[in-house]
Amino acid sequence: MAPISAEELTKLALASTLKPCCQAATDSVGAPEDPLVALVGPPNTGKSTLFNALTGAKVTMGNWPGTTVEVSRGVWKSSSVSATCADGECDCAHCEQPLEISVVDLPGTYSLDPNSPDEALTRELLLDKPLAERPDLSVVTCDASRLTGCLYLVAQLREQGLPMVVALTMVDVARNRGIEVDATSLAKQIGCPVVLVDPRRRNGLAALAATVRTALGRPAPAARRVPVDADDLDLEDDRFSWISEAVEAANGASMRPGPTRSDKVDRWVTAPFFGPVIFLAVMWLVFQLTTAVAAPLQDLLGGLVSGPITAGATAGLGLIGLGGSWVEGLIVNGLIAGVGMLLTFVPLMALMFVLLAVLEDSGYLARAAVVTDRLMRSIGLPGRAFLPLIVGYGCNVPAISATRILPNAKQRILTALLVPFTSCTARLTVFVMMGSVFFGPYAGTAVFAMYVISILIIIVVGLGLRATFWRDEPIEPLVIDLPAYHLPTLRLTASVAWVRLKGFLRTASGIIVVAVCGVWLLQAIPAQPGGSFGAVPVADSVYAAGARAVAPVFAPAGFGSWESTSTLAVGFVAKEAVISSWAQTYAVEQPADGAAPGSLGASVWTSFNQSSGGHPIAAALAFMVFLMAYTPCVATLAAQWREIGPRWTLFGVGMQLTLAWTLAVAIFQIGRLLL
Repeated sequence: MAPISAEELTKLALASTLKPCCQAATDSVGAPEDPLVALVGPPNTGKSTLFNALTGAKVTMGNWPGTTVEVSRGVWKSSSVSATCADGECDCAHCEQPLEISVVDLPGTYSLDPNSPDEALTRELLLDKPLAERPDLSVVTCDASRLTGCLYLVAQLREQGLPMVVALTMVDVARNRGIEVDATSLAKQIGCPVVLVDPRRRNGLAALAATVRTALGRPAPAARRVPVDADDLDLEDDRFSWISEAVEAANGASMRPGPTRSDKVDRWVTAPFFGPVIFLAVMWLVFQLTTAVAAPLQDLLGGLVSGPITAGATAGLGLIGLGGSWVEGLIVNGLIAGVGMLLTFVPLMALMFVLLAVLEDSGYLARAAVVTDRLMRSIGLPGRAFLPLIVGYGCNVPAISATRILPNAKQRILTALLVPFTSCTARLTVFVMMGSVFFGPYAGTAVFAMYVISILIIIVVGLGLRATFWRDEPIEPLVIDLPAYHLPTLRLTASVAWVRLKGFLRTASGIIVVAVCGVWLLQAIPAQPGGSFGAVPVADSVYAAGARAVAPVFAPAGFGSWESTSTLAVGFVAKEAVISSWAQTYAVEQPADGAAPGSLGASVWTSFNQSSGGHPIAAALAFMVFLMAYTPCVATLAAQWREIGPRWTLFGVGMQLTLAWTLAVAIFQIGRLLL
C-alpha cells in the first residue's frame, strides 16, 4: 500500500487539531513569551527526526545544567499561518506573528521510571524540577504502528497533569500494516491534542505548530494526580486498561493482516547465522564503495593542493617580500601541506557519512543491536551496549557519552573502556591513505579488515575484562522496538551527512590547525647549535630528534623510522593529524627515491620499506593495527575522564598502548614471514 501523501496527511493533521488558530486566538489566555517545549517519547518513534525538522541547522549540543547528560537544543520558529489559514487571506494577529520556541530533545524513554542517567534526566526535568523550571509543554512522539507501547508514557504524564501534545508518527507504516488510526477519537480518549506528522518528509509540521501554539496558551488539563513512584498493581491495571480503551478507540475495527515486509526481511537480517554475515557484507560494501568512488576526487584535490594552491601561495608570498622566510614555511609547508592534505579526504568522508545515513534512515542499523545481542552478552554487556559502540565508529567522544543509556554503572565503565577500540572516522582517513598506497585495488578490503580486527579486539578485551573485573555480572535481556524499514529520503540523508561532515571540518579547522602549527614549530627549531630557525632540514630538527629517541621501541613492529614514529605522537592529539604531519615532513624533505616533493604515497612507501627491511606490506599492516588500538585522541580521554573517572581512564590508556604494541609486533613478525 502506498505511503500517505503530503496533502492527505495535512488534511488529517488539521482535522485532528482541537480548534483553528483564529478561534484559539480569542479563547486562549496567551502563550508564554519564551516558551520551552520538550520532545519526549520512546526510542525509535521519530523524536530526534522531528527535532531536526523543527529546528533545522540551529542546533546546539551540551550537558544539561547540573548533570553530565548531553541533550540537543534548538529554536523552532513556529508559525501557524500555513496550517489553518492555508488560503493566505487570514489577517488575524495570532497568525501573523511567528513565535520562537526553545526545544529540547530529551533522551528516549518508555516510562518515567528511570533505569539510566539519561532517563533520570527526563523524569527530573518533567516532574522533579520547580514548576518555573519545567517545560511549558511536552510534545510526545508516538508510533502509530505500535501505539500500545507508546501510550504508557502518555498515561504517566496524564496522571501528573502535565500539558502535552501527542505527535503521531509512522502513520504510513501503520496503514501498510492494515492499521487505521483515528486521531480525533484518540485525542478525545486521552484528553489532549493529537497531530499526525511525518518528520522524515516534513509533513504535518504546520498543523503541529498551530496545535502547540494553542496548547501553550491554555492551562494544563485537569488530571488525577498519582505519585509516579507508586508501586500499586491497581494503578498498573488502571493504566493498561486506559491504554487498551485508547487504542481500541483509535484503531476501531482495523486489523493487522499477518507478517509485514519488515517482518519477512527481519527473518534473514536478524537470524543467528545470516544476520552477522549480512551485516559484515553490508559494511564491506560501504567501505568498498567509499574507497573506489572517492579515490579519483581525492587524487584531484591532492594535485590541486600540492600544485596550483602551493605554487600560488609561494608566488604570492614572494611578491610581498616574504619568500624564503619562516612565514612562507609556516603557510606553505605547514598549513597548506598539513591541513590542505587532510581536506583532500572531504569527498571520502562525505560519501561515508551519506552511506551510513542511508543505513540509519532505512532502519537497518537498528537491527545490528539484535544481531550482536548474543555477542554483547558473552562479554558481559547488554545488547543496548552495541549502540554506543556503533556510535564509536563515527567518533569516540559522543560514544563515550552515549554509555549513559546503560542502567548499570559497571556496564558503563566496561563499555567506555571498549569504545576506544572502535575505529572512528578520524582513523579512516589514515586507513584509506595506507590502503591506497600499499594495497592498491584492494584498499577497500584492507580498510574493511581493520574494522573486522577492531570488532575482534573488542570481543577479546571484553572477555578479558569480564573475567578479571566483572565476574558474574547479571545481564538483562535486550528489549528494543525495531522501526519499520523505510526508503531513505534525500533531505534527511543529506542533512545527517552534512551535520557529520561539518563536525569533521570543524575539527580540521580547530585542533588540526593547532597540531599543524605545533609540528611546524618543532620542525623549524634546529636540534644542534648553528642551525637557523625556519631553515633547518627536518631531519636535523627537534621534531626528528625527539622521534628518533622513541623510534627503537617500534623497530620490532617494522616501522621504527622517525618519520613514522613522529606521526604516532601527533596522532595522540587527533588521528587526522597523522596525515597532516606526514605531509609536512615530506613537503620539506626531498623523498629518498627521487619522487617529486608532495608525492606523499611514494615517500611513505619508501620509509616503510627501509624501516621494515624490505617488508613494507607487513609493516603497513602492523602500523594500521597499532593506530587502531592505541589511545584515540585527547578529546576521547577527556570524555572518559568525565564519565568513568581518572583511575579507569589511566588504566585504559595503559591497556591500549600495551595491546597496540603487542599486536603490531606480532603482526609484523608473522607477516614478514608470509608476505
